[in-house]
Amino acid sequence: MIELDDEQQAARAWFESLRDRICAAFEAVEAEAGSDARFVYTPWDRADPDGSPGGGGVRGVMNGRIFEKVGVNVSTVGGTFEPEFARSIHGADQDPHFFATGISLVAHMANPHVPAVHMNTRFLATTKRWFGGGADLNPPIPYAEDTADFHAAMQAACDPQVAGDYPRFKAWADDYFYIPHRGVHRGVGGIFYDHLEGDFDAGFAFTKAVGEAFLDVFPRLVRRRMHMQWTEADKARQLEWRGRYAEFNLVYDRGTAFGLKTGGNVDAILMSLPPEATWR
Repeated sequence: MIELDDEQQAARAWFESLRDRICAAFEAVEAEAGSDARFVYTPWDRADPDGSPGGGGVRGVMNGRIFEKVGVNVSTVGGTFEPEFARSIHGADQDPHFFATGISLVAHMANPHVPAVHMNTRFLATTKRWFGGGADLNPPIPYAEDTADFHAAMQAACDPQVAGDYPRFKAWADDYFYIPHRGVHRGVGGIFYDHLEGDFDAGFAFTKAVGEAFLDVFPRLVRRRMHMQWTEADKARQLEWRGRYAEFNLVYDRGTAFGLKTGGNVDAILMSLPPEATWR
């Protein structure tokens, strides 16, 4: 068990409480569809390369009628980065010791009309301390109404907050969630932010606002589309789109690289991959 200071403990407690409420909300959607699907939680522990305790986390996964595969992970880890990897991490180039806690969520939906989604927020400490994360919508079949509502929710999370900067964070997401070798974005965007440092309270308040906005908007989008009829052509479009999503997560995603480089739980790290995909 790693020792936490007050800021680290507060961040971890928030991410765990957000996980519990998101999972309950997703299970409620399944119940409305006549499904008894529930999250299955698997705890895991991490050892630092020197053998000392490195923290761990809990991987929650549900396979349901509406949520074909959804994973909600919370991890709290600490230790030392490998020297080469430390040079790529904010504040770790001089001292490789780190702490990280956060929530990571990816939902792949059974109905092609229901958008997939990603949300991740985190708090890291090296020689610097900062919050980062974001949320983005990934519909195989985009609907302008859904895109507008999702972006409105993210802007509403940003605008009242000292640390919020919706135009900048939206542009950052557009740049980040892009697949260069395909020349396409992986979805319709959202917000992405990183290195919010210098004011713990402001960064924490904004990060909590992002989590609350996601919890409010995404279940509404699911309920809007989950009873729509779909065709074999719609499903084929979804499976091909999922292939693009997998390519991004395996080739470009920073969170995937961070988890693998720091000895995280492989199943938790790769839970973002879709249950089925095609490459034509």
